[in-house]
Amino acid sequence: MLTAANNKRITETGPATPCGALMRRYWQPAALAEELAVPRPVKRVRLLGEDLVLFRDRSGRTGLLHRHCAHRGADLAFGRREDGGLRCPFHGWLYDTTGACLEQPAEPTGSMFHRKVRQPAYPCVERGGIVWAYLGPGEPPPFPAFDCFTAPDTHTFAFKGLWSCNWLQALEVGIDRGHASFLHRFFQDEDPSDAAYGRQFRAATIGADIPMTRLMREMPNPRLDSEETPYGLRITTQRPINDHVVHLRITNMVFPHGFVIPLSREMSITQWHVQVDDTHCYWYAIFTSFAAPVDQATMRAQRLATHSLPDYVPHANRSNDWGFDPEEQRTATFTGMGMDINVHDQWAVESMGAIQDRTKEHLGYSDRIITAARRLILRAIDDVAEGRDPPLIPGAETVSGPATIDAVCPVEGLERHWQALEAERRRTTPWLATTLEPA
Repeated sequence: MLTAANNKRITETGPATPCGALMRRYWQPAALAEELAVPRPVKRVRLLGEDLVLFRDRSGRTGLLHRHCAHRGADLAFGRREDGGLRCPFHGWLYDTTGACLEQPAEPTGSMFHRKVRQPAYPCVERGGIVWAYLGPGEPPPFPAFDCFTAPDTHTFAFKGLWSCNWLQALEVGIDRGHASFLHRFFQDEDPSDAAYGRQFRAATIGADIPMTRLMREMPNPRLDSEETPYGLRITTQRPINDHVVHLRITNMVFPHGFVIPLSREMSITQWHVQVDDTHCYWYAIFTSFAAPVDQATMRAQRLATHSLPDYVPHANRSNDWGFDPEEQRTATFTGMGMDINVHDQWAVESMGAIQDRTKEHLGYSDRIITAARRLILRAIDDVAEGRDPPLIPGAETVSGPATIDAVCPVEGLERHWQALEAERRRTTPWLATTLEPA
């Protein structure tokens, strides 16, 4: 458990908070690129407790400004997109993407007053189908060479969803590797050709052929370990199948609020949990294919079927008990909340309350990844407060990968085996680095 002081310290990310200072040292997802692919690319954004407006000018440049005009505070989300920037409808002040005031048409002819005014603004870049913003001091850090940023656009797909809870509980459900045997338990094994989660794990040289759903049901107490890396934590989960082979899953916490997990050998998901404010967050995910190009249209249609635009609010939520069906819980799934494991995760974190009270927890062995991550975050908060660099700053551009493994492996030489699997994937995928990320 955490003390009340540390729970406050690790969850609050608004301006002038210790964790907010940490988060502002990193690029943050501000919107999906598709949200600006509209006739009027001007969008309200709330990020890290700040009210902002995101826009793309007619030259294709993207800007993120404080939402209230520096003149008299009118809402720039209603601004006119013209003449190289965003013009306030109140008195016509015009701002470019850097926040420079270009025109004040109601001022006297020849006035230079506009040169003394700047609208607070943050730099933006587009990577992996997401518009990223840097809200921190000094020059932004480089992006790490993660697979999702290295892959060509044809091999990635980005999406997001809004959760009504603090960012930390959203992150923690993603790095918690013990919950899958219960929260995502299905009483019948799905056809692996129909369901991503119920796929088969085949290793002909070992002779293992086990549905994931059965593995999770029958092996609910995996061995869990983590180690610190330049990007955060490498997390290993082992479920023994017999004396000779083990199901190994390697996932990663990516600092400050992301994770990377395998969906299959051919695809991974990199997901961030971005603070709207202290009681709401967006998850942003980039699906990365190591084989064929991604069918982006199909993936978008599948996800739009479960979310409402323009705010990407999930259809299943607290207002409808996340779709809970007691008969389904009795006969088909452990939760009674359908087959979508994202809904299961959403229920788990939203049902804790807007900000989980961690002073009332009772943590055990199965929570060791959670405690390791909290220690890392609290240490990084202290580092920033005392003038030191947190993880991934500097040197982010030298960090690649990270490795994701979901395979049946021999117990003997386990580490050597998974490293060989990852090296082979990198050798056979042209756009990937040829070596693993630094150990």
